[in-house]
Amino acid sequence: MAEVTGGMFESLLQQVKNYTPAYEAVEVGYVEEVGDGIARVSGLNNIRFSELVRFSNGVSGIAFNLEKDNVGIIIMGDYDTINEGDEVRPLGRIASVPVGMGLVGRVVNALGEPVDGRGPIAADEFYNIERIAPGVMERKNVSRPVQTGIVAIDAMTPIGRGQRQLIIGDRQTGKTAIAIDTIINQKGKDLYCIYVAVGKRRGEIARLQALLQEYGAMEYTTIVAATASEAAALQYIAPYAGCAIGEWFMENGKDALVVYDDLSKHAWAYRQVSLLLRRPPGREAYPGDVFYLHSRLLERAAQLSEARGGGSLTALPIIETLLGDVSAYIPTNVISITDGQIFLESELFNAGQRPAMNVGISVSRVGGDAQTKAMKRVAGGLRLDLAQFRSLAAFAQFGSDLDKATQRQLDRGLRLTELLKQPQYQPLPLTDQVALLYAGTRGYLDDVPLDRIREFQTAFLRVYHSQYAEAADYIENEKTMPENIEAQLKQAIEDFKASWS
Repeated sequence: MAEVTGGMFESLLQQVKNYTPAYEAVEVGYVEEVGDGIARVSGLNNIRFSELVRFSNGVSGIAFNLEKDNVGIIIMGDYDTINEGDEVRPLGRIASVPVGMGLVGRVVNALGEPVDGRGPIAADEFYNIERIAPGVMERKNVSRPVQTGIVAIDAMTPIGRGQRQLIIGDRQTGKTAIAIDTIINQKGKDLYCIYVAVGKRRGEIARLQALLQEYGAMEYTTIVAATASEAAALQYIAPYAGCAIGEWFMENGKDALVVYDDLSKHAWAYRQVSLLLRRPPGREAYPGDVFYLHSRLLERAAQLSEARGGGSLTALPIIETLLGDVSAYIPTNVISITDGQIFLESELFNAGQRPAMNVGISVSRVGGDAQTKAMKRVAGGLRLDLAQFRSLAAFAQFGSDLDKATQRQLDRGLRLTELLKQPQYQPLPLTDQVALLYAGTRGYLDDVPLDRIREFQTAFLRVYHSQYAEAADYIENEKTMPENIEAQLKQAIEDFKASWS
């Protein structure tokens, strides 16, 4: 009898252990207050920061404020159909986006969902949008260039793979144009590009996609779009989503470039959701942690060490200023986080200087480490020449009697300035940049009429590639210019000038 009882006990114990309830206990919250893309929810005691939730109408949200008796949630979609008392269920995962090669050539929203009408994205991995930046020991020095194809930038403010280079200027000064030219110039250079559009119109993004397709750049580019018509929450998370997509390439030994266009609108979106959630306002009504908003994003750009695969993530943040005021709150924040800035001026832009880069205050703190040897050789004195030209030009307007040396310096400065003008969507390969800068800095353009500099460039490059292809190909492939190649380049310029009229 005792044996039977013991057997029944063991059997019952095993059944209890193997029992799977038909229903699982899930924590459910309830909406207390809703409006302007924000909801306050009670009952979610175990929720984590940035965890995804779903409202009863199917719209998603992100836990943004974890307070004592409620959770502030930013709603990522239509909040008009959410009412007080509605159920809110946590999804059990931190906000994340799909990553991998499946996103190349696609247009996605801030959640990584396709918006280009080409069907679902094939992705096996997901990365959290908020991730910890690589530590100091995981990085190495930035030493490889990102060739923008823009002569003024590659010569005077070079950008390296793994660098954070700010593009800053007033509205309509060509900030986005620099970023687009840089993306177009990466064809065949093994650099994947992510363009994050924050607060842009849908029409602008459609035109950008068509433009990149026209130049064959969508083959290696992903567009992350958070348009002006979308919720502020989506504009807030879009740069982090784009960064996570780029980090996958970096962590898999590849090189990626991410453009944040622009972080001014990103800060506006953050300010909006923060003030709605009653975070205390500080300077210019931004909450006190707005510096952390951009620092934790831009610190994720890195050149990883060989032990970590040697991949890189380069960041090109864009900031819009008001009347050239770089001392405003957001511009000063981002300037202090980045490794240099390209400052664009309205006066130069309106005067026809494209790109409208102010050489005096534009700087790259990585500098020559991210420049090829060939470019270093020809561009070493360019910034000094232009700075001297600026000061002389300002002085010369007060007097007409100039000695020959001063006049010569002014003439060369004018020609170098003309040489640095570049039409949009026409990035130049390295060998062309080196050849033109060699001609300009060595004085071969001093006797060329100013209004014929563009004509000289076009005609010379045609002859250079047809008759001196050996020197052109060597500079492009080897990135150096030894004495024998320099002699060929010099001969090419002299022969061309002798026949050109």
